[in-house]
Parts: sequence; C-alpha cells; structure tokens
Amino acid sequence: MTAPADTIRTRPLLPVADACCTPLLREPITASQAADLARLLKAIADPTRLRLVSMVAAHEGGEACVCELTEPLGLTQPTISHHLKILVDAGIFTRDKRGVWAYYALVPAAMDALSAVLSTAQDS
Repeated sequence: MTAPADTIRTRPLLPVADACCTPLLREPITASQAADLARLLKAIADPTRLRLVSMVAAHEGGEACVCELTEPLGLTQPTISHHLKILVDAGIFTRDKRGVWAYYALVPAAMDALSAVLSTAQDS
C-alpha cells in the first residue's frame, strides 16, 4: 500500500554531512544513496521545476497554490501539477490539500541535504 500524496516523507533522502566532511568526500556513497541523490537531482534538473522551487520558497508564507503559479510560468494547471507531483514525490515539496486547492511548501531539509552532500567544504 502506498502512502497518500498528502503524507510528508520522513525517511532521509541523502546521507547527512558530519563535522569532518561531506559524504562524497568522506567515502564513496552506497548504491542506495546514489539512487536517492540521482532521484533528487533528476527532480530539480528541469528549468520549470527549478523555477517552481524558487517561486514557492520565495512566496509569501513559504507556500503557494498551483492556482498562483500558472500565470507567472505561462503553463497550464495540469502541466504545473505534473511538475509539482514530481517535486513532492522526490521529497522537495510537501502538499497540503485545502478544499479544492493544494498548497505546496519547500522541505528545507531536502535542500540542506542536497547542499551538504555536494559541498566540497571541509572543516579543519
């Protein structure tokens, strides 16, 4: 049985950086970690989805309804909903259904994990 789309994903997507160094510099990542990282990168490796991440994160209150995103992107609601579903499935956004509308918000931990795992900075 699969979790409903409105469920917040709690499993960590990426290895967490520790005080020494980032996971990619510390040791090779596992096949599972590589698959999770690739899934996250694939989800944001699209110009429309990158814009959605930026627009939702910068939106007042840190969340936006699909109805508020169609005009700025110049795309139809079904197209935007498709992109938002990919971002939710990747754990980048959460989805909160309110009446007939769905509101999307960035999961800061997802972006923090991505930033940390790709960073080359090392503490001395």
